[in-house]
Amino acid sequence: MWKRLSDLFIIKTKFEAFLVIYALGAGAVERGLVYLRHYPGWQGWMLFAACTAAVFMAGGRLIDSIDS
Repeated sequence: MWKRLSDLFIIKTKFEAFLVIYALGAGAVERGLVYLRHYPGWQGWMLFAACTAAVFMAGGRLIDSIDS
């Protein structure tokens, strides 16, 4: 039973990886908008860019780790 449950959290295809990357990107943009409200000006934009850059790095790593 634990094996079947753990298989739900394994990314097996590129399509699943793209879905995870999309979810990460949506969360990063939402967090970036919160930063823009709290830190108006260039500081907010830098934090926004840091959030989205993290998704680019994680997304590339996810895509590279899929075999097919």
